[in-house]
Amino acid sequence: MSKITGVKIGKTREKRVNVFLDEKFAIGILAETALKEGLKVGQELTESRLEALADADRRQRCFNAATRFLGYRPRSESEIRQRLLRHGFDDDVAEKTLARLKEQGLVDDTAFARFWIENREAFSPRSQRLTKLELKRKGLNADIIEQAASAVNDRDSAYRAALSRMRRLTAADYQTFRRRLGQYLGRRGFSYSVISEITERVWKEQENILK
Repeated sequence: MSKITGVKIGKTREKRVNVFLDEKFAIGILAETALKEGLKVGQELTESRLEALADADRRQRCFNAATRFLGYRPRSESEIRQRLLRHGFDDDVAEKTLARLKEQGLVDDTAFARFWIENREAFSPRSQRLTKLELKRKGLNADIIEQAASAVNDRDSAYRAALSRMRRLTAADYQTFRRRLGQYLGRRGFSYSVISEITERVWKEQENILK
């Protein structure tokens, strides 16, 4: 059994401490891990306790990486898992981190699907089909995708998308207007019938809308 003879702050950007056992460097861990584990000079550590300390630090670093990733916007469970694995955390640590995040309400695929659709509907409307494809790419299961995407109405979404684009086409003649707006809506996954209906509607309405 070895005794802690020093707990010194490291020089890295991340708040880490270096732990010395019997005057020799033993392990570098996050300061918050050291605090949670109650490390202090004079404390005795067994080899198994040192291994457990390293495991606890890996879990904490993984959790911190996940919460930083979540700081930019909500994420799906699959997005977080892939991110953690790319950053070198093993499957077991990543899964335990995801379980911890879910317990704290920080990861919820159903809530994420609602967020994604509300954001798309507000800023970049697209078809239900394309919305489903995006959510599938985010790793959501089929039931969650179907339930969330049912809120998307293609005609309403296409109309709002067309209105946002229309102001760039005010100088276009009828054929150019239909072609360019149709291409725009097509890239957002809308069907030919919806595109045809909405472009005709917006063409007829544009004079009143732009007043």
